[in-house]
Amino acid sequence: MQIQSVFDKAFAKYGKVYKGIEVEDILKAMKNTPLPEDVIYVPSDSELETLDIATVMSKNVYGDMPVQIGYCNGHNNKLNALEYHRSSEINIAVTDMILLLGMQQDIEEDFTYDTSLVEAFMVPEGTVVEMYATTLHYAPCGFDGEGFRCVVVLPRGTNYDVKVEERIAEDKLLAATNKWLIAHPDAQIEGAWEGLKGKNLEV
Repeated sequence: MQIQSVFDKAFAKYGKVYKGIEVEDILKAMKNTPLPEDVIYVPSDSELETLDIATVMSKNVYGDMPVQIGYCNGHNNKLNALEYHRSSEINIAVTDMILLLGMQQDIEEDFTYDTSLVEAFMVPEGTVVEMYATTLHYAPCGFDGEGFRCVVVLPRGTNYDVKVEERIAEDKLLAATNKWLIAHPDAQIEGAWEGLKGKNLEV
């Protein structure tokens, strides 16, 4: 599939690139985090949250809201699923990586989504990107078959275990706190709503 750049105009409907945020310390700290053959996600890392950038994220980027800083690392080259939140997500690329993105507005009334609508964007090492709340996303993909490391910033309390009484149709997608997920059947994600139609895209 065609891989665009987050600096291209095509990315503007999904999010924006932040400039001027100092990332050297967090990039250095991330070098000590694991890089497994599969994918690992840690919602909150106490070491990362003591860095100066944590204050910038909370006070400036999120408008004085409490945030959590964690990471998503590993090896991946497939779409597998798409998720969204009720809030923007900030990613900091510790390595070059590829984001596979879609739009919540394209989810059908039956909560299915056509994977042919997904677009791929290259995020260079050291780049800080915001993905809007309406942007469908999942674990990044590595570039040229390499592993990836990615800092993930979200409102505090996101992506933890959740159990709610189903009251609205969208509840079937609720996979964690502040996380609605649509999976591809090929990914075999236990308990997930399998609503992705078409190919399980690869890069």
